[in-house]
Amino acid sequence: MTTPVSIHADRTAGRLEIEWADGHRTAFDAVALRWLCPCAYCRGEAGLPGWLDTAPTLTAEQTRLVDVHLIGSYAIAPSWADGHHTGYYPYALLRDRCPCPACAAGREPFPTRASEEAPA
Repeated sequence: MTTPVSIHADRTAGRLEIEWADGHRTAFDAVALRWLCPCAYCRGEAGLPGWLDTAPTLTAEQTRLVDVHLIGSYAIAPSWADGHHTGYYPYALLRDRCPCPACAAGREPFPTRASEEAPA
């Protein structure tokens, strides 16, 4: 389920599209993808909250997708226009957080704007 067969980063449209081995398709807009960043700076470490946990207002540069690199056979690493590039997004995370209606129906929403709170 978490094996992609195709990954397409449309920098102009600000979208990341993934086709999975089971035929499912996932599409993230750049803003949602940046909110999902799992790196220690954004999510925190050692029990301390990360920057994204403070519900900042994201700028256009922070949500402009510049590039996407493959990390082995398990993750991608997006690069953002503000220079941030340390988030490794495992395929399991991307599939788990698929924003399509069918996948999202069974879980709490993940914040995509500063005004939304992260799930407990």
